Parts: sequence; C-alpha cells; structure tokens
Amino acid sequence: MAKVGVFVCHCGENIARTVQVQKVVDFAKKVPGAVFSADYPYLCSAPGQKLVIDAIEEHGLDRVVVAACSPQLHEPTFRAAVAQAGLNPYLCEMANIREHCSWVHRDIDDASAKACQTVTAAVERVKRARPLDPVEVPVTKRALVIGGGVAGIRAALDIADAGHPVVLVERQPSLGGNMSRLSETFPTLDCSQCILTPLMVQVLRHPNIELMTYSEVEEVSGFVGNFKVKIRKKPRFVVAEDCTACGDCAEVCPAPGGNEFDLSLSSRKAIYIPFPQAVPSIFTLDADRCLNANLDSPTGFRVLACVKCDEVCKPQCIDFDQLPEIVEREVGAIITATGFDLMLGEQAEECGYGKYVDVMDGLEFERILSASGPTQGEVRRPSDGKTPKDVVFIQCVGSRNPEHGVPYCSRVCCMYTAKHALLLRHKVPDSRAYIFYMDIRAGGKGYEEFVQRAMEEERVMYIRGRVSQVIEEDGKLKVLGVDTLSGRPVEIDADMVVLAAAMEPADKGEIAGTLRIAADTYGFFKEAHPKLRPVETLTAGIFLAGAAQAPKDIPDTVSQASAAASKGLGLLSQDLLQRDPTTAHVDETVCAGCFECLAVCPYGAIERKELLDAQGEVYREVAAPNPAVCEGCGLCIVTCRGGYIDLEGYSDDQVFAQLGAMGPPPEVMER
Repeated sequence: MAKVGVFVCHCGENIARTVQVQKVVDFAKKVPGAVFSADYPYLCSAPGQKLVIDAIEEHGLDRVVVAACSPQLHEPTFRAAVAQAGLNPYLCEMANIREHCSWVHRDIDDASAKACQTVTAAVERVKRARPLDPVEVPVTKRALVIGGGVAGIRAALDIADAGHPVVLVERQPSLGGNMSRLSETFPTLDCSQCILTPLMVQVLRHPNIELMTYSEVEEVSGFVGNFKVKIRKKPRFVVAEDCTACGDCAEVCPAPGGNEFDLSLSSRKAIYIPFPQAVPSIFTLDADRCLNANLDSPTGFRVLACVKCDEVCKPQCIDFDQLPEIVEREVGAIITATGFDLMLGEQAEECGYGKYVDVMDGLEFERILSASGPTQGEVRRPSDGKTPKDVVFIQCVGSRNPEHGVPYCSRVCCMYTAKHALLLRHKVPDSRAYIFYMDIRAGGKGYEEFVQRAMEEERVMYIRGRVSQVIEEDGKLKVLGVDTLSGRPVEIDADMVVLAAAMEPADKGEIAGTLRIAADTYGFFKEAHPKLRPVETLTAGIFLAGAAQAPKDIPDTVSQASAAASKGLGLLSQDLLQRDPTTAHVDETVCAGCFECLAVCPYGAIERKELLDAQGEVYREVAAPNPAVCEGCGLCIVTCRGGYIDLEGYSDDQVFAQLGAMGPPPEVMER
C-alpha cells in the first residue's frame, strides 16, 4: 500500500489569496493512500524542501505530491529534494493549483474545491507510478554552430576557447552576417568592421574551429549528445588552398551585376570576394552569373565560352569542374544563429519602396554611410549621385502594425534611426533630418542619452506621427503625414527617405525543419521557456542565439550567444548524459508493425526492430522507440490503433485514475 505525503504551497499570495490552503491540507488527509499532509508559505525555498525531506524520513513516505505552481517551473526542484531523501525522483508528482486554480478563478470556494480535486487526482496518479531510471547516453564532444554572423562567431569562439572542437557553418562565402554591413554601431559609434574583423580572423585561425563557409546544413539525425550532420559544401570553382586573393581574375571578368553585400547599390563581377575584410579571403565564382553557366550541367558549366579568369590566374586555382561535396560530422550540441532579414512588405511599398530609387531601407543606408560601401562613405542619392539636404526617416515600417506587417516591436529601429540621423548630420553638416516616430524605445545602457544627443546636439527633428504617403514630384519625394502632438498635417519635400523596416527571421523554415525545432507565428525559433530557458529549445541539445530567436541588438545578441555556448559547454563537459526517462515504450508481443507511429514522430525516434525466431531468422518487424531520441510528446501513442504504445510515467492506469479523480466535485467544502 502506497504511503503518500501531500505538501501544499502558499506561493506567497499567488495561491493563498484564492485557495483556502488549510482546507486543502485537511482534505488531503482524507484521500485514500495519503498518510501525511502539510503546508508551507514557500515550498521551493530551502526550509520548504527540508520540510519535504524530513517528512519522508520521519513518516516513511514512498510517494510525494507537491501542490504548488507549474511543474515546468519547479518539478526538477522537488524531484531533487525527494531524491536527497532516498526516494526515486519519479515518485514525486506535482499538482498545479496556481495556474489551474488560483490564477483562473475569483471565487474562493470554487478555487479551493478545484484544488482539492487536483490534489486527489495527483495522489491517484502517483500511487500507480513506478520508479524510473534516467536514460544514459554518451556525448560526442564537438559542437555545430549554424550561422557565421556575430552570434555564431561569439558562440563558436567561446566553445573553442574552452577546449572543445567546433564546426562553424555559414551559407555565404564569408563570415560576418548583417553586422559586417553596418557602418558604425550605437551608442558608442564604434566602427562595425573594427569590432567584428578581429573576431572573424580569430575564428579562421583557431585550432579548435573547423570553418565551412559557402556551405549549408542539409540533414541532421541522431539525438542529444550524438547528432549526425550532413553539410553541403557548395562549389566555389576556386581551389581555396591555392587562392592568394590577388584580384587579377575579377579585373578581367566581363560579367558584372548587382553586389548582394551592398544590396545592389554597387556591382560586382561573376568572380568576387564579398567585401574587403571578408574571412576567408578567397574568391568565389558565381555560376549563376558566369558566361559559362549552365545549371543543367553537373558542374554548372556548359562550354568554356570565357576563360579569362583562368588565363590570368597565376596560381592556376580556377576549377570549372568542382562539384558540391557532402561532408558528415558527428556533434554533441548544436547552436543555431541564422540571423535576420528586413521585412519590406506592404507598408514599405506604401512609402515608395521599390517604386522610387531614393527610398531605401536601413541596411541600404548603412552601406551608403560605410567607408567600404558603394560611395566610400559619402552620402549620395542613388538616383543622381547628389548630396541630399533633406532626409526623412520613417520608423516602425511593418513593425507594430498587425494590418500591414507584424505586431511585434523590432527593438533596434529607434536606435539605428537616431544613429542614421546623427551620422547624416556629421557627414553633411548643412543637412536636415526628420524622424517620424510612434514613440521612442531606447532601453539599453547609454541608449536614452544617445537619442537625446541626436535631438538636442544634432537638432534632429522628431515628429510624432505616421506617414500616410510618399510621392515623387518635381524631383523631390513629398512625404505626407500627421503630427499627432499638434494635430496638424505635415508635408516635407525630401531628397531621400529611409525606412526602419521590421526584422524577420532569415530562416524561412528550412533549418527549423531540418533540426526539428519549433518556430513561433512569425518564424522566429521558439525557446523552451521565455524566462528560465531562453536559449534552449524543446529539442534537447539544440540551442538558440541572436536574432534567430527574436529581434535584438548587438549587445543582447552577443550575450545570448555566450549563454548558448555556456549551455552547450555544460552538455559537452559530461561523458554520459542523463535524459528524462518519460519516453515511449512499445509492447513488442502485440505490435502489428504498421509503423504509422514512425510516420508521425516529429523527432525521428521510432526505429524498425527485427524480431528473430529460435533459428535466428527474422520473422517480423516491430516499432522500437529510441529512448535517447524520444521527447515523450505522445504523438505515437495516440496514433497507434491497437494502443500498443505506452509512455513511461504516463501509463493508461495512471491517466485513467487521474481522470476518474477529476469527476464531479465532492462536497468537500463548508460553504
């Protein structure tokens, strides 16, 4: 006969304000199987946990129910406490009477009655629980970092500096990401390249980092501590080891076109290095633009109609016959840092983006401001090359706009718009900068002071209101809006308009699907818990860094990258990894081998297992969940037509007993 102890937490006033805790304690004593009950203001505190430990030892308890808050928050805490008292941690059950009772009810009697039901259900469930042992898996002590922006660079360096090998994969020919496009960074106005380039070089030279640029992660299999990754290295058509980056090939190449790094504000040749500080400094031949290109050919080339680059290359490193290469690596932890793009949708089009050449987004203006940009840092209009005198900056283009964009704030727009206006005034002292804004969000160290500097010292004109229309008239961009503070319409004849567009994830579902991790409504990778596990995903062993998780600035990006690296190092430092044993289990004696469970498993945990007869011959196949991969989601269980799959810790016996206890409420309260 089980001896269950019930412990009820006040959670300060979170629970006690709505639930009559003492009545729940008194009621718990009447539940069959419960031999002890007690309450404490904060059970998760050290004295509260000691109360649980002492009660187990004093009363010989072999099961524990903690009636408190969400199991996601404190279940590990109380499992560790009961383990300290000598009980199997999986004989501890939590009854959530905060989120399920006190927080959703106003009536004290109703909330208290429901709390009694919830405790009864937990007791019935834990009475049928059996001891479980964690699943132990070995750990491959290597990490994979996906994305070579500042987040990926920081995470890779932190792990490598700790002594573990890292594979860093970047889909572009060079490291750097969006930060490499910036002119200067707020609020200190440091040169972006001056900060970033040394880190890029460290990555290239680090003995523990294997750098794979111009590559993409194509397939990920396995499980936490033991991932198997297939990486597709795209052909550069240049032998990387031999290239000296002399540039002779680019000089003679007759195939120019838009430069993606400068967002098509400048041109590049078919053979190119993305930008002067690129790492690695190796030329790449763009098969889509080369005069020899034929995408139907295995190598990407038809007849060698033009070989000028090959003719002038002294190291003879041009190789038109290069093919894509699939490289396989085994890693224990994965950090995804795939960065962001700008959303230039309906509201941007309303402001003239894509229609008028002098309407540009924030990153395009960054390239104009940059000394390595298309105008070598001189502010020029793309249409005629003249210096603009009146520049209008429009904030929240697509952000905080559910009808024409996204409802979330992109967080960095207020700051980089202030930076743009300030740099404009520095470079063109007689210019006038106008900023249309909804409100100013400057929530970082030195940020508010930076905005005040733009307003007061540089005399940037801030206009609170939205822009309704941008039209071109007599060589000017006429910006029509409303000043909501004065209630008057505003009309400005501008030479240039710069849009602070919303940030959106650069990954459009490809990596999320490959890694089998969740994304939110807008495509940002979803964290396991926004407060307690902000860099972890629900897929064990995969961590998040940077703007792939949500819009953020450079300091927050770098901080999160180091946090993700720290979580990865915590995993890689272990020889054996212990995983939660609440995993699926198949009754092999009755499994029909239909494998519908295999088709629906989102984690790839279901495997085919061959059953052998006495002679060693295979007589049938059954489903076999791999406990090291299984996340206990239960999808296979509801899919199995015969009901031959069970979840450890969630057996049918436990669940039905729990549901039975949640029937019509007994008259347990004196009303």
